[in-house]
Amino acid sequence: MRAGPAGPGPRGKENTLTASRSIKTLFLDIGGVLLTNGWDHEARRRACETFDLDRADVEERHHLTFDTYEEGKLNLDTYLKRVVFHKDRTFTPEAFRQFMFDQSQPLTDTLNLVRAIKTRFGLKTAAVSNEGRELTVYRIQQFELGSIIDFFVSSCFVHFRKPDPDIYSIALDISQSQPDEVIYVDDRLMFVQVAKEMGIHGIHHTGVGPTRNQLAELGLDLTGAAND
Repeated sequence: MRAGPAGPGPRGKENTLTASRSIKTLFLDIGGVLLTNGWDHEARRRACETFDLDRADVEERHHLTFDTYEEGKLNLDTYLKRVVFHKDRTFTPEAFRQFMFDQSQPLTDTLNLVRAIKTRFGLKTAAVSNEGRELTVYRIQQFELGSIIDFFVSSCFVHFRKPDPDIYSIALDISQSQPDEVIYVDDRLMFVQVAKEMGIHGIHHTGVGPTRNQLAELGLDLTGAAND
């Protein structure tokens, strides 16, 4: 577990660090913030087109079982057996799994922003996300998220999904942070609103520029960082 935020720096940085001293931790969604979504409706649409699947059937079966997969109560093989391979197919489960994984791409601008914020202010970082185990592990490893994230509070690991307040409470306990010491960034407005109800500072992520500005308003201002 990473230690708390770094102490005050040289006098030239005193104002910036004082403004940010009350913020110790960043909670970050993964899909839609750090990476593209792992398995959303657009990815499923592409899968149906690529593998010639009945989209209505796939969507119905997906919505009936995906929550259980994201909560870590069944594995990806079982999810695919229920949603896709409940009948004979001309392609293999391995080919379909690889297609699922290939939908993930980095959102480089946000990754760079988080890296800069973490480095400059010495913050702890936690990913608070809804995602199934195999997709989570693939995305962490493929995009080296461990280089900027200290704790992964994924629904598949803790068996709670956003917007259940328990997943935020677990993240607070693991990071040993008080709600008012945390900023939470998510592209889903409802999830941000739930975090705010718990006393967490929330940012609805609509793009890297607005998020950078809102972080600055909360004391995490990167202005002049390149000259430090």
